[in-house]
Amino acid sequence: MENITLRKAKVKDAKEIYHLINEFAKKGIMLPRSLQSIYEHIRDFFVIEKDKKIIATCALCIFGEDLGEIRSLAVRENYHKMGLGTKLVKVCIKEAKELGLKKIFTLTYQVEFFKKLGFKVVDKETLPQKIWKDCLYCPKFPNCDETALIYDLKDFKDKNLF
Repeated sequence: MENITLRKAKVKDAKEIYHLINEFAKKGIMLPRSLQSIYEHIRDFFVIEKDKKIIATCALCIFGEDLGEIRSLAVRENYHKMGLGTKLVKVCIKEAKELGLKKIFTLTYQVEFFKKLGFKVVDKETLPQKIWKDCLYCPKFPNCDETALIYDLKDFKDKNLF
């Protein structure tokens, strides 16, 4: 695709990221994020832009010295099935490895998508850091219907990325 760039998010991107994520949150397929939260975590985000408009985003959030989370993966609907979500997840995996993390996880409804990328389904109870940090504030807690998946970074090979 022409005029497409994958890059780290900038502060000026926060409002576009907010609107993109919350489009999916309104449909109940993603958790909403406040604009303030996006500003506070802007360094966690990657974006893909086309013609200076953000068409996809994803974040890598750090939970400790060895655990991270891939979250807020959103691709505008007219850009689905083009590999943009895969590119974003892979760049997050690469960054997680560079940061020295051992594992990354996600909570998602898109189980098959993440399994194709090497993630394995795990019991949510194996992720206590997540449950106590973010899940307590979720409107679905304690009846979460998302699936937890984990990726062991020892399986990471640069050549598998792009």
